Amino acid sequence: MAFIKTVDPQDAEGIVKQEYEKGIRRSGRVFNILKIMSLSPAALRESMRMYLAIMYSESELSRAQREMLATVVSQVNHCYY
Repeated sequence: MAFIKTVDPQDAEGIVKQEYEKGIRRSGRVFNILKIMSLSPAALRESMRMYLAIMYSESELSRAQREMLATVVSQVNHCYY
C-alpha cells in the first residue's frame, strides 16, 4: 500500500486546523480525503469550498440527487468513500 505524508489532526495549524475542525463538525471525524490534502492548505481550503458549493448551493438537483450522483461516480471509479 502507498504511503502519503499527512498532517495529523493533533498537529494541525492554521488553515489545516480550521478545515479539520469543520470536518469534525460536519461528520464527527477527519476523513482521509482531507488529510491527503493537508500538505497543501490552500488546495484543501479551496477543494472544500468547491465541495460545499456543489453539494449545498442552490441547484436544480436536490441534495439527495447530488448524493446519488456522487455515489454512482464513486462506484464506477472504484472509490469507496
